[in-house]
Amino acid sequence: MGKKLKAYILFWQQLLDSEDIGDIEPLKQELLTEIGFWQHERLIHLLVTILFALLTMAVFLVLLFYQQLSMLVLLAALLSLMVPYIRHYYILENGVQKLYTFYEALLARQKKTLPHS
Repeated sequence: MGKKLKAYILFWQQLLDSEDIGDIEPLKQELLTEIGFWQHERLIHLLVTILFALLTMAVFLVLLFYQQLSMLVLLAALLSLMVPYIRHYYILENGVQKLYTFYEALLARQKKTLPHS
C-alpha cells in the first residue's frame, strides 16, 4: 500500500511540475476521490494500530502481575508488530497530507487561469 501511495504522489508531483496540465476541474475531482480513499485507508490503519497498542498494554499489565514466560513472548510478538503498524500509518498520514498540498496547488493554479472580472 505504501508503494502505491508513493507512486501516486510521484505522479502528481510530475504533473504539477509541468507547465500546461490542461483542464483542472477533472483533475481536482480525481484527486478528491483518491484523497477520500486514502483517508479511509488511514482511518482503518489508525484503528488497527490503536487496537494493537491497547492489546500490547493489556499484555504488559498481565505480565506485571503474573510474570509468565508465555506473556513475555506474547508481549515481544506484539511489540514487534507495533513497529510496522506505526511505520505504515506514518507513511499513510504523511502521504495524505502531501495529497492535500497537491489539491491546494491545483486550486491556486485554477485561480491564476480564471479570467478576472
